[in-house]
Amino acid sequence: MKAVKKSNSKTKTKKENLVLGKSETKAIKASDTKSIKPSETKKLGVSATRSKKIKHTYKVKDPENSLLLKLKDGDVVIEMFPEDAPNHVSRIKELVRAGFYNGLKFHRVIDGFMAQTGCPYGTGTGGSGKKLKAEFNKRPHKRGTVSMARAMMPDSADSQFFICFGDCDWLNGQYTVWGEVTSGMEYVDNIKKGDGPNGAVSAPDEIISMQVIADIG
Repeated sequence: MKAVKKSNSKTKTKKENLVLGKSETKAIKASDTKSIKPSETKKLGVSATRSKKIKHTYKVKDPENSLLLKLKDGDVVIEMFPEDAPNHVSRIKELVRAGFYNGLKFHRVIDGFMAQTGCPYGTGTGGSGKKLKAEFNKRPHKRGTVSMARAMMPDSADSQFFICFGDCDWLNGQYTVWGEVTSGMEYVDNIKKGDGPNGAVSAPDEIISMQVIADIG
């Protein structure tokens, strides 16, 4: 993913672009990806009492549409937006429930911009094997926003996503925003930053685990 540098008259800031050029991508055979069929996933039930307790513990509006992301320094809660990106939220939950994200690396991390993960190869070249039709919405890219990375074509998002460290309004309307960090952003800030080309990270931090909060119990 190439970085696009922009600047304004007041300060020199990097405004990065999350689009992959064709030369930076590679074809992935279905057998090489962690493809997950909806029929292979399982929605775990939880009692009304337990759900209420979980909701209170993590202070989320809807446990079924909230994620617990465990990082090396602490727990991060992400509340999702099924009303704005229903297909993305549904697919993310399928992948989370299948354990797809557990152990994946934050392969591209740019200080002041974002931390990107979701590639099974840890290189930014892979995915789950299922492309998603874009669900661009009016949600802004701001500190804590969780949005999907994609290639040049709008309908090319798969499993890779990024969390914004700060406001990134130049991304608005170009990437599908599907969630927001509501607690634990300080742990996201501690994700190891990249110093390689385009934010590539040497010995990157990993996702310890991701769970749908309604499934915890």
